[in-house]
Amino acid sequence: MVGIGLNVAFVLVEGACGFWANSMALVADAGHNLSDVLGLLLAWGASYLGQQPPSPRRTYGLRRSSILAALLNAVLLLLAIGGIAWESLQRFVHPQPVAALLVIAVGAVGVAINTATALLFMSGRKHDLNIRGAYLHMAADAGVSAAVVVAGLAIRCTGWGWIDPAASLLVVVVIAIGTWGLLRESLDLALDAVPSGINPAEVEAWLASRPGIASIHDLHIWGMSTTEVALSAHLIKPDGRLDDNFLQQVAHELHDKFGIEHCTIQLEEAAEHDCDLMTRHVDKR
Repeated sequence: MVGIGLNVAFVLVEGACGFWANSMALVADAGHNLSDVLGLLLAWGASYLGQQPPSPRRTYGLRRSSILAALLNAVLLLLAIGGIAWESLQRFVHPQPVAALLVIAVGAVGVAINTATALLFMSGRKHDLNIRGAYLHMAADAGVSAAVVVAGLAIRCTGWGWIDPAASLLVVVVIAIGTWGLLRESLDLALDAVPSGINPAEVEAWLASRPGIASIHDLHIWGMSTTEVALSAHLIKPDGRLDDNFLQQVAHELHDKFGIEHCTIQLEEAAEHDCDLMTRHVDKR
């Protein structure tokens, strides 16, 4: 809420000043900040939805909304920098005089506001892709605003109008590089890929090495949300004994060792009984 309030106020001021100063860099940054306000709203809404309890129809609740928000955040950011790049290229063809002092002042305020907002999300960015998306948005905005200040100083000293769109294009490249990882990871989670930071081969080897377990098949690991990981697997246990303590211990150790919050284990007595899912195990490639 604090981040959204700060950025809405700054978008209004920066947009007005950008048109007044005739600065493409300021106008583009204001548009970029507006997309980030939408991104923050998505992140906030997804965090709220992810805390809602399960229902008979949605048995996992609305946890996956955080994944969708992270994916949409990345797409919005890429669309925003596409607009910045297009407008900047137009300025190379039709250069415009820029009020450098106003650009410098507004850009400096932007650095302060965006840096403060990014710091609000810093602590949670390593454990939640949704929060990481919001953090990257704000950190990128701080970089954009810093580039605006540098561009304003350069224009003030040299009078070269092309510096304004050139600075915008440089920022576009930096943001695109940072956004690509967020897009790839959120798309992977949306497609039920194994979350980054978890090695499925290590999980499979660990499960297969549990006492009394002969082999394992039909192993699946996926993200229920940007913070919660689920697992299901079939374990061959030749003694055929249902052991609740064993299952509880496996669940606790999967959480402690690999950060897997929710696991479903099916015990099977012998491999010879032809489990329907055994031949459909994941390709080792």
